[in-house]
Amino acid sequence: MALTPEDVVNKRFQPTKFREGYDQDEVDDFLDEVVVELRRLTAENDELRQRLQAAESAPKPAQAEQPAPDATPEPEPEPAPVAAAPEPAPVAAAAPATTVAADEDTEGTTNLLTLARRLHEEHVREGVEKRDALIAEGTAQAARLVSEAEAKQRQIIADTENTNRQRVAVLEQEQRQLEGKIDELRTFERDYRAQLKSYIQGQLNELDGSAPEQSGLTPAPASAQGVGN
Repeated sequence: MALTPEDVVNKRFQPTKFREGYDQDEVDDFLDEVVVELRRLTAENDELRQRLQAAESAPKPAQAEQPAPDATPEPEPEPAPVAAAPEPAPVAAAAPATTVAADEDTEGTTNLLTLARRLHEEHVREGVEKRDALIAEGTAQAARLVSEAEAKQRQIIADTENTNRQRVAVLEQEQRQLEGKIDELRTFERDYRAQLKSYIQGQLNELDGSAPEQSGLTPAPASAQGVGN
């Protein structure tokens, strides 16, 4: 399919997902220049084509009539001069030149279109390569971030477990210390109760042993004894 200036003007490229592969203004300026050149070459080709068609469709002039023989008989009539032959020689000579010029312009247009197409393909290829590189870089970076996050999470969990184990060990040690103190208090209470009981029993025994002798004295009431003492 032939490429026209309107095809270049109306051409739209897919935008890249991450960032522009090329400066869009530079590409637009270059495409504008290509459009102007294509339009100029197209106009020249149309003009040359019209001139060629006009030259081919123009009627060829009739050949010059040979001069009538003079009344005086001649031994042999001279042939018509070659230079006086048909005039279309310039037209016939101009037609190949026009064709050559048209072919040259057509070849120039083809070369320009080929150059524009090659540049377009290079731009597209480089854009695709950059897109793939960006996708690969983004994927690698995402995988690296995920790996770092997982490692950090594992480290946090390990630190938390170590901290919890240390706290449990401290709590267990404190519990053992409290249990030891409780055992000491219980032992002290048991000994104190035993000593107190022994002391009270001794006091009772002394009271029983110091009862008043049979001297005819009536022992004073307990309340009075307490006051006298």
